[in-house]
Amino acid sequence: MLRASRGASPDKQNQLVGRLGHEILLRPNVAIASLWPLEGEIDLRPLNEFLHASGRNVLLPETTKKGNPLLFRQWRPDVGMIAGRFGTMHPDGETGTPGIILVPMLAFDRRGYRLGYGGGYYDRTLVANPDAIAIGYALSTQERDDVPVGPYDRPLPFIVTELETIRCDPSSS
Repeated sequence: MLRASRGASPDKQNQLVGRLGHEILLRPNVAIASLWPLEGEIDLRPLNEFLHASGRNVLLPETTKKGNPLLFRQWRPDVGMIAGRFGTMHPDGETGTPGIILVPMLAFDRRGYRLGYGGGYYDRTLVANPDAIAIGYALSTQERDDVPVGPYDRPLPFIVTELETIRCDPSSS
């Protein structure tokens, strides 16, 4: 049910990508860990192209072996893409360290907690990159009153939807 709620109309897709681009350009020029979409996911490729054209360094994740954080590789429009684990694609480029990490999710709440895809990759990646700014993104329809929180879950400071940017407060109910 949650996966089905991710389908974005072109208008919602454009609004979300525009809002994410705006939020990123408000921040210092650091490497941005973005994504290459899987089927049914929000397509950040237009954002990647916009950020690259704006002089930003775009990184895309390589899905590593289970139990490890993601590895990020340099992306530009002319770089070749390689098939990875679980149907993912990553650039055939050098590795880099992100200053901003865009975090996909199945559901979220206003405290900044999220439901991911269950592999724990982003949980481990955020722990491995404690100085990076984590920005979650989802459609507003993916918001829940309260998502379950596990012992390793950390709230995201920001979540961007097509309607708003939420500055999260993990102490709120």
